[in-house]
Amino acid sequence: MIKKSASFNTDLRENMRGGDGVIEVTNFITEEELNNKGRLFGKLVIKPGCGIGYHVHEHDAELFYVVKGCAVYSDNGEEKPLCAGDLAICPCGTGHSVKNEGTEDVELIALIVFE
Repeated sequence: MIKKSASFNTDLRENMRGGDGVIEVTNFITEEELNNKGRLFGKLVIKPGCGIGYHVHEHDAELFYVVKGCAVYSDNGEEKPLCAGDLAICPCGTGHSVKNEGTEDVELIALIVFE
């Protein structure tokens, strides 16, 4: 099966998880297409000054692969740089946030899978 980019849904999420600004989320696949084992596989675009607020993953895990740019990533409260080519893993029961403090867009591929 091939899904064409024209079939992807893009949403603008304001103050995502209590973060600043608007995050552009493009969903590549539905939960059903993930066999109900996850809820997101897609691209996130984080504009300068925007971010996803700190939150804990209680019943799922999330991975961010950075395609473009650099962001500040909070790994359970410890801030670290997250740059193109890096992979951030937030296992079930842990928390994270991400913020673009730079001058260019940050693009992430995100995957959320259920425990």
